[in-house]
Amino acid sequence: MQNDNSDITRSLFQNIQAMNVSEKLDLARKAGKEARSILMRDTNRLVQLAVIASPKITESEVLMIAGNRQINDEVLRHISTNREWMKNYQIKLALVNNPKTPLSIALKQVPYLKQRDLSLLAKSKAVPRPITILANQRMKEIRK
Repeated sequence: MQNDNSDITRSLFQNIQAMNVSEKLDLARKAGKEARSILMRDTNRLVQLAVIASPKITESEVLMIAGNRQINDEVLRHISTNREWMKNYQIKLALVNNPKTPLSIALKQVPYLKQRDLSLLAKSKAVPRPITILANQRMKEIRK
């Protein structure tokens, strides 16, 4: 059974690879989760933006995208403008921890983080320095 499923995925991947950008944009709006996952790895930022704008996209997919370090920064910017998604703490945390997130967006999310996450962020080498500095400042404020 597993082999059939991987064959279907492979053929879906091959079909998507054979598409032009316009076809991929069209598919991004209508596609299921698996196809969206493949399309999100496309190097064209327009395809990635079409996937994130899909009416079918779920919050769990958005969370995975927000944490993806290969994603275009415009996609991360788009996520940050969606109020519903930004109510999700995990998405905020993923955006802050993603070095590709535009600095202004990441910095705005730091005040909302919990103490445990702030302490991890303050020690992180994977995020820009201004974020670790702000996380340290927040930790000091919380301790007062």
